[in-house]
Amino acid sequence: MLIANKLRTKENIILVQQNLDLVNVRKAIVEDLDGIINVASSVGKGDYESYNGFLMDNYNDNRIYFKNIFREKIKSLDFFYVAEKKNEIVGFLIGYTRTEWLLQNPNWIKDIVWSPNFDSKKTENFVLSDKMAILAGHTGHGIGSKIYKKFIKDINILGYEYLFSETIIDPVPNFASLSFRKKQSYKLAGMRYEEYNEILYTDLIYYKSTNIL
Repeated sequence: MLIANKLRTKENIILVQQNLDLVNVRKAIVEDLDGIINVASSVGKGDYESYNGFLMDNYNDNRIYFKNIFREKIKSLDFFYVAEKKNEIVGFLIGYTRTEWLLQNPNWIKDIVWSPNFDSKKTENFVLSDKMAILAGHTGHGIGSKIYKKFIKDINILGYEYLFSETIIDPVPNFASLSFRKKQSYKLAGMRYEEYNEILYTDLIYYKSTNIL
């Protein structure tokens, strides 16, 4: 029985890797919009599922509105990636340079309650990972990690030293996101409160060196 279980486990690992080999990670283009909104709609549905992960917005409410937002981000941001498998978009990641992020959130650094052990110089040269979503039914197969690997490789080549990210812990904790932070070797830097759509959220701020994949 033990040998049979080990064989099945090995077969599952091989199958997951074979499926992952079919996934191509690249920069997003405008033609990806339908696929991106499909991914976002499968995760951002207005019901916050702690263990499966969630996005703050309900992308099913107004798909045209959110498609326009994604269109502008594809055109304006340096880091917007998609994961594609057999011509289907199965995931995406949106990242901001320090300049891009502070342009939209000018008080972000000041609003964070930083850990006493955090070196503020790390905020001088960073990229922030804002949204990442994997198509429902495709999570747990390494797609998110593959997107991140490409993302971190690119920002490292361009000379960015640190990667920051936020995870919601209140009013509903995003346990899936917290687990991913741990898996990706992030360290806790601080916390902040943000009000969005008349709801007060508590976010944990994480960071990691871009030299750590």
